[in-house]
Amino acid sequence: MSARADLVELLSRKTSILLDFDGPVCSIFSKRPAPGVAETLRGVLTGAGVAIPAGLAAELDPLEVLKWTAELGRANLLREVEAKLCAEEAEAAQVAQPTPYGRELIIGGFEAGKALAVVSNNSAGAINRYLNRQRLIRYGMPVSGRVFARPDLMKPNPEPILAAIKTLSASPADSVLIGDSLADIDGAHAAGVAVVGYANRPEKIDRFANAGADLIVTSMAEVATAAVELRV
Repeated sequence: MSARADLVELLSRKTSILLDFDGPVCSIFSKRPAPGVAETLRGVLTGAGVAIPAGLAAELDPLEVLKWTAELGRANLLREVEAKLCAEEAEAAQVAQPTPYGRELIIGGFEAGKALAVVSNNSAGAINRYLNRQRLIRYGMPVSGRVFARPDLMKPNPEPILAAIKTLSASPADSVLIGDSLADIDGAHAAGVAVVGYANRPEKIDRFANAGADLIVTSMAEVATAAVELRV
């Protein structure tokens, strides 16, 4: 069976398609780069008198800064950093670059009768802002985003995946997650959900294969084409 046939066969067996946001749908920090957002979050920490260790000073991922903040055990500060990150994500969503064929997958999946949901470590507010801007709200996708000030519940924790499945009145066995990170793959495994790894960089191919992704694609065009074939 060809890779395309494998993908069509996998999607045909699933009633629900879960999409990670940053990667499969868009590049949220494409116009407001993540390193700058991470630096903004560090500014909140230093403003609160927190000494920034060397490792954190070099961190480029704002989600990692959020997780580090949680380890301080200062609930008010965590909420402050979370609120700043939500605001930064909302601004980024206004100018985020769509992933080629991400929109086509959503439309194709919807027209093929699949239930769709977004499952992300980004904030739900930012995701909904992007979906509104791109006129994707009409496809009725529920959003399972980051729980406020609870970075421990982000993927690879299966909680947001299972929450999305519950919202769709689906089951893990009937669902497939499309994601572009090891957290997506590990979270899907923990939730008992099939997973398609979107390797948008060459080095991810081996990582995803070693992590046990059910299938790997290098372009969202592959998944969108499979969804169109299901519709036909």
